Amino acid sequence: MKRAFNHLSLSRQFLMVSFPVLLAGSLVIGWWIGRQVEEGVVHRIGSVTALYVDAFVGPHVQVLAHNQQLTAANMAMLNSDLSSTMLGQKIISLKVWDNTGRVLFSTDKSVIGKQFEIEEGLAVALTGSIFSEVSVRSKAEQIEHGQPMPRLIETYTPIHEDRTGRVIAVAEFYERPDELDRLAGEAQRSSWIRIAAIMTATYLCLFFLVRRGSHTIDAQQSELSEQVDQLTVLNARNVELQARVIDAAERATALNENFLARVSADIHDGPGQDLGFALMQLKNMDDACANPDTGVAPLRPEGVQSLRLTQVAIESALKDLRAMSADIELPDITRLELCEIAARVVRDLQVKTGVSADLVVAELPKAASYRLKVALYRLLQESLANTVRHAAGTPCSVRLSANEHSLHVEVRDQGPGFDPVAAAAKGRLGLRGMRQRVEVLGGVFELLTAPGAGTLIRVSLPLTVETQAREQYD
Repeated sequence: MKRAFNHLSLSRQFLMVSFPVLLAGSLVIGWWIGRQVEEGVVHRIGSVTALYVDAFVGPHVQVLAHNQQLTAANMAMLNSDLSSTMLGQKIISLKVWDNTGRVLFSTDKSVIGKQFEIEEGLAVALTGSIFSEVSVRSKAEQIEHGQPMPRLIETYTPIHEDRTGRVIAVAEFYERPDELDRLAGEAQRSSWIRIAAIMTATYLCLFFLVRRGSHTIDAQQSELSEQVDQLTVLNARNVELQARVIDAAERATALNENFLARVSADIHDGPGQDLGFALMQLKNMDDACANPDTGVAPLRPEGVQSLRLTQVAIESALKDLRAMSADIELPDITRLELCEIAARVVRDLQVKTGVSADLVVAELPKAASYRLKVALYRLLQESLANTVRHAAGTPCSVRLSANEHSLHVEVRDQGPGFDPVAAAAKGRLGLRGMRQRVEVLGGVFELLTAPGAGTLIRVSLPLTVETQAREQYD
């Protein structure tokens, strides 16, 4: 039911929700106005009748200004007026009370002289005001209060002394509610018609306003839905392209490392072997010239010196080629964790150069992509090599940390530093290569250095980009 309601337009929802509310409000307002109209009519009828009763009853009870009882003549005159004048036709029961709650006269002879508790109507009349209400009583209450019918207009009117105007008695009388029902009914029907007209007009005005707003919202929602659909398609395409770029970059990384491995092997098996053979031939020539049993004429001193220099040059070139070949070829780091890769680079540096670096590793994720491992290895290898070349003998430190999304790397030395702007103008391949390798992965590369201030390389590499892209693509 709720789901079906939510699928309706706003104007229809307004119709379904507001109609019961407006109907209930109209009923409550109409009932309240009806009550007010009825009370007003009751007071008007009671006031008019009270003046009429006072005109008949007042002259016969003036004796109460000096006596506490009505005389038999006074009661006879009251009974005569009730039976022979319009007063008897207008009211169906009459009582005369004194200010203590005692009945001095009544059409019901059984209650004359009895003392009753002063109720609200009698108390109001004793203060000089007219009290009138519709009295509805059960049979027991009718007998107790002397009410001849279950529903009547009950009125208390004060009777004043002619000379002083003080209240000397109270007349209580009952009259039929026929005129009240007629006048109140006409007033209520008129008020109901007006309320219904006003509520209907208000309801229609609100409905048209809500309907107009509903159409505007529906049109905007339709337009937004189309835009969301377009953005969803574009986002899916972007995710697909991102996944392809990541796959391509990963394949490029693997191809690049394979290429470097082949270059390393070619250097080792090509120029390295040739230089090794040439060095061996030079050693053979040197041995032959130095041994008189071979029959080879010994070289002159300058020739021996030249041969020695050539041998040293070839040995140096062979050593450099082997070092280059070792640096180019990437070791098997597939099964290593990030902290193990950093420890291996630092250990290789110390073995090859004798330079040690302070390694500080915080808690790192155990799983990482191959691209991230390669980037970390090459970044540390190149930055530490630069430290050895340009800041040898100064303290060097490597710090690794990570949060939920990124791997943070810092390589710091206390060397002479340099001008980064001048270095960029010279196009140093090492720094440019590190920056490109980091930015290809979506990371951030920072170089903080100045002449005489040491060098700090700070790198932030994303940990989850590949995983997120693949999950969205799948």
